[in-house]
Amino acid sequence: MADEVKVGDKIPSAVLKEGQADYGAPVDVNIADLIAGKKVAIFAVPGAFTPGCSKSHLPSFITAQDELKAKGVELTICIATNDAFVMEAWGRTSGGSDAGIIFLSDANAELSRALGLAIESDVMVRTKRFSLIAVDGVVTHYFSSANESSDTWAPNVLSKL
Repeated sequence: MADEVKVGDKIPSAVLKEGQADYGAPVDVNIADLIAGKKVAIFAVPGAFTPGCSKSHLPSFITAQDELKAKGVELTICIATNDAFVMEAWGRTSGGSDAGIIFLSDANAELSRALGLAIESDVMVRTKRFSLIAVDGVVTHYFSSANESSDTWAPNVLSKL
């Protein structure tokens, strides 16, 4: 596995999947292409619909959208290794999609592994909880959950911008 992402690293090219409404076929999204030329917030969770992710991490970014935009963040992206159908449903039912957050599936953990943030297991690969800010694909701020999960929540991210 790659070394853990750090400030100054370039977000690698990785094809993720974006679920579509009404069970439409998921669409391929190259994360590097999506974020090129933009200031973005990317956060990842170990699993959609799980308690900590649904009660704390995701809501912190839903309520912070106006503040993030005021600080120049053009896109907020949520990533997990759940499949695209689950990610679409989570975005829709949580209010995250309505808030403008893009929900992407890293089901093969291509991005998670490239960032050094995969949690390998016999059942499925999960992504470590993290948040980052990238400008034109380069990480300018990185927030790890190694000490506290709340280090990756939007209020902490906003306090550093």
